[in-house]
Amino acid sequence: MQIQVTSGRLVDQPADTYVVTVPQGSRRLSGQAAAVDGALDGAVAQQVRDDLITGKDGEVTVIPGAGKVPAKRVVVLGTGKRDDPETADRLRARAANLARRLRGMEAGSVAFAVGDGTGALDPAEAGGAIAEGFLLGLYRFDQHHTRAADRASGSIGDLTLVEPVARKTAAVEQGAERGRVMGEGTNLARDLANEPANLMTPSIIAGRAQDVATEHGLECKIIERAEAERLKMGSYLSVSNGSVQPPKFIVLTYRGGRGNRFIGLVGKGITFDTGGISLKPAEGMQAMKGDMSGAASVIGAMQAIARLKPNVNVMGIAPCTENMPSGSATKPGDVVYAMDGQSIEVINTDAEGRLVLADGIAYAKSQGCNTIVDIATLTGAMSVSLGNVRTGVFVNNDRLWSELERASERSGERLWRMPLDKEYEDQIKSDVADMKNTGGRPAGSITAAKFLEKFAGDTPWAHLDIAGVMSAAGDKGVLVKGMSGIPVRTLVHFVLNRARG
Repeated sequence: MQIQVTSGRLVDQPADTYVVTVPQGSRRLSGQAAAVDGALDGAVAQQVRDDLITGKDGEVTVIPGAGKVPAKRVVVLGTGKRDDPETADRLRARAANLARRLRGMEAGSVAFAVGDGTGALDPAEAGGAIAEGFLLGLYRFDQHHTRAADRASGSIGDLTLVEPVARKTAAVEQGAERGRVMGEGTNLARDLANEPANLMTPSIIAGRAQDVATEHGLECKIIERAEAERLKMGSYLSVSNGSVQPPKFIVLTYRGGRGNRFIGLVGKGITFDTGGISLKPAEGMQAMKGDMSGAASVIGAMQAIARLKPNVNVMGIAPCTENMPSGSATKPGDVVYAMDGQSIEVINTDAEGRLVLADGIAYAKSQGCNTIVDIATLTGAMSVSLGNVRTGVFVNNDRLWSELERASERSGERLWRMPLDKEYEDQIKSDVADMKNTGGRPAGSITAAKFLEKFAGDTPWAHLDIAGVMSAAGDKGVLVKGMSGIPVRTLVHFVLNRARG
């Protein structure tokens, strides 16, 4: 789908479908809606008077063009009560829901009136929200259905955002392009995480990362097992011991700033998680193809960062492997050594994500990353704590938390700061090593974060546990059934804000 921006009157645009907005309780049309109504001989206003159009948030009403306007149909979109302040998040969700409705009616090319219902928003913010909403809302993963009848039906053509004020057009266009990049980065992460594990092995995801690097001008390095052994990544490699699939430690580098200091984004890349010797129950195990959502988010974010070209250096690190049981698999009670020399007693092989992240964080520090954000589907306990609404964030630096919170407000991907009290560290003390990889059921998400904190040390670091938000059960707003792509857009906004100083 192409997204373009133009200025002028909606009724002059060549499109199959026009979209105008009407607030709830409005008895008088204005702006582009009034102009369209005039061309339709008052058909929209009549439906408003008859209470057939109420303007409730998300309400969709279709009026035939009847040859009176170039479009085949006019869609009237409700924007809710005037007293409810318009936000980018509300507009983004409304656009996503609308996009799916338009697809279902085979809307063809769409011209969307910008400005009428988005006046409280900066033009760039409005353009970005609409573009993101359409791209995220229209996403679907159905390529493995061989029968057309099993695939989602309907389609829409190109989207044109029509800004009536010419001097605002450039800002809308800039926002729409940023929204496109954000949406496409998120959808890349969704694609990677939605693929079944036999079609998204460590080797395949490494190949996809190389493709992204080639297309968008990133440096790409794949650390193979032999080099990982030389680097003494014993924690990461211990997880791979049970699998016949070779591990791939992916490093994507974007150089947009001066010097050799980087923001490090480290994503857990367990392409399938059986739990290893500490085998998971069979029920629901198929969802563990998504245990590489952290790595997918990093790759999606790096694609967007490369396209937006902020003036800052960023390194995306994705340690990828399967976690399988076999005669060569790591056993409970084994002791392994991380890249930085710290020793770990493996109590539970299903607490493997923190083992790969330990070496991911250690590698990031060794490469000059002076800010590190790791992203992982790490603990089921996080789903219990925060459900599927917010990502839990553990952070050792107040300024870094403020930056992430500000980025979250821009993206609409909500965060919640979790505790890192020193007392929780007692649960991961080991009798035979520097630490153990699990502290048991109590405060499971916190003790996992305390484990990772030991590898971050004094470096400003944040850990995003996305276990509760990695997937969506159905279509709602920007979420589509399947893997969510959270927190790609938050990571990108964080990097953009950091680049602005």
